[in-house]
Amino acid sequence: MKAEERWQARFRASRMTLPSWARQAPNRSIYRSNATGKWEVYAWDRLTGTTRQVTDRPTGTAYAAIDPTGQWIYWFADTGADFGEWRRQPFAGGLDEPVAPDLPPGQPGGIALATTGVAAISLAAERAFRVHLVRAGEPTELLYEHTEAAWVAAMSLDGSLIAINHGEYGDFRHPALRVVRQNGRTVGELHDGFGKGVTGLAFAPVVGDRRLLALHERRRRHEPLVWDPVTGEQREIWLRDSGDLNAEWYDDGRGLLILRDDRGRSYLHRYDLAGGGLTLIDTPHGVIEEAAPRPGGQVEYSWSSASRPPVIRSSTGQVVVNSNGPPAPPSVPVEDVDVEGEGGRIHALVSRPETGVAPYPTVFLLHGGPTSHDRDAFSPEVAAWVDAGFAVVRVNYRGSTGYGSAWRDALHGDVGHIELADVAAVRQWVVDQGIADPARTVLAGSAWGGYLTLLGLGTQPELWACGIAAVPIACHQTSYEDEAESLRAFHRALLGGSPEEQPERYAASSPITYVDQVKSPLLILAGDNDARCPLRQIEKYVAKLAENGLEHEVYMYDSIRGALVVAERLAQTALQLEFARKHVSTAWRPVC
Repeated sequence: MKAEERWQARFRASRMTLPSWARQAPNRSIYRSNATGKWEVYAWDRLTGTTRQVTDRPTGTAYAAIDPTGQWIYWFADTGADFGEWRRQPFAGGLDEPVAPDLPPGQPGGIALATTGVAAISLAAERAFRVHLVRAGEPTELLYEHTEAAWVAAMSLDGSLIAINHGEYGDFRHPALRVVRQNGRTVGELHDGFGKGVTGLAFAPVVGDRRLLALHERRRRHEPLVWDPVTGEQREIWLRDSGDLNAEWYDDGRGLLILRDDRGRSYLHRYDLAGGGLTLIDTPHGVIEEAAPRPGGQVEYSWSSASRPPVIRSSTGQVVVNSNGPPAPPSVPVEDVDVEGEGGRIHALVSRPETGVAPYPTVFLLHGGPTSHDRDAFSPEVAAWVDAGFAVVRVNYRGSTGYGSAWRDALHGDVGHIELADVAAVRQWVVDQGIADPARTVLAGSAWGGYLTLLGLGTQPELWACGIAAVPIACHQTSYEDEAESLRAFHRALLGGSPEEQPERYAASSPITYVDQVKSPLLILAGDNDARCPLRQIEKYVAKLAENGLEHEVYMYDSIRGALVVAERLAQTALQLEFARKHVSTAWRPVC
């Protein structure tokens, strides 16, 4: 198989998410798959082995849930710009119906479901965040409303308790956790102060059990906490091992499945709540995207590594379910790199092409977020660059998750420039090691990575041969004026206020401030009607590029097709590779 055929086959290969199941009907599951070329929702009856496609939308479906009784499948139907409404359909099939027909469209913030048929849904619109209670055939009730970001985190199985995360205390990135009853009355609240968030996960999966599983940051990383909001009793779960932690309930409520994320790899543990015992669950070396215990104690998880495509596995050693169609071709493994930077040791991942001789043309793929991180997981995009003859470097710069709260929160006061300082340090290291050709380094990324690309081309123009920025922030102030409510809240938390309150910070961190210093060719990819990357701020930046006579290209596409439609991802990847080849020769040449 030729290189181009190989990377395209990876995108077209059928993939699926970890099946989620109904608490009181565990043989009824749902998952999302791209088998039709779009990510859609499927129902799976484990008893009969039958599957059924639930949704079929032109732009795919991103969010779905199944109610605890297994009777209903819920999903979010976008109407554009990440706005829309929740809909549902019987598990066995039938007509769709809106969950809350009396509500206007909004930006989704989560859904929680009870055995009694009540649902709690979060929608953001009109500069407010709201949580609504919904019962079929009855008017919707407003449960919670605030101008700062909030979302429903969980609901007890009987529907009597609802957990809401909120940023009322001015720190959306480190939320507080409140539990209320259906009448809105507060039962209990956890707030650990500025810089230490508490995030709700799930109530115990036993009817009548009030215990809520949450994550706290009291020891400068995410760790599990079991809390009874009625009595106030708390139990912190501490592990000696490094890394950020996440957790899920076992079906009987007596244990926790702990997912530990450390240096770009994942590990599973069972924690026994009665005796405090911790048991490592044997899993292959790589990354676990999702994991969930099944009745009986076995654990199902979605696993991949940089070199091996995703598969749904069980702790019993079996493959749980196979995606339809041929599997994706494998790729190359990653190498771990540790580089000393001005803010501490920086962890990066390097993927080298199988052909060619070092130093290679090299692309720095910057992750989004910034509260995210790159891992040893399968990536068709990374594999495509490697097949095209590029080395790929991915930097978990300050601001990334997975390395503790202090590393994640280091951006305050110098947003954008701190991340790029770490990228520059890693770039120098791979050049010194003879991996990267300094004359042929490309800066690229999506979302926050796209923002850093624009900022890097303006503040580090001597380092980059060209840049590729997908759905970037080009001007923080203009973006704030046009973007979705949740992103406004994120901006206020990250930059210390609104543009009116912090004009100097917004300007200092905006790529448009440095556009006159850009020297390298630039490709920008942007979506129509995208509330996450508003178009007006992109147009302002591109107009400046044109005034300066700088070589640039702009690719426009339907924003809600970008992540969920395979053909669109293929087209964008092909465009990026073509642009890089045009401006950075993949043939080896000596460094002068």
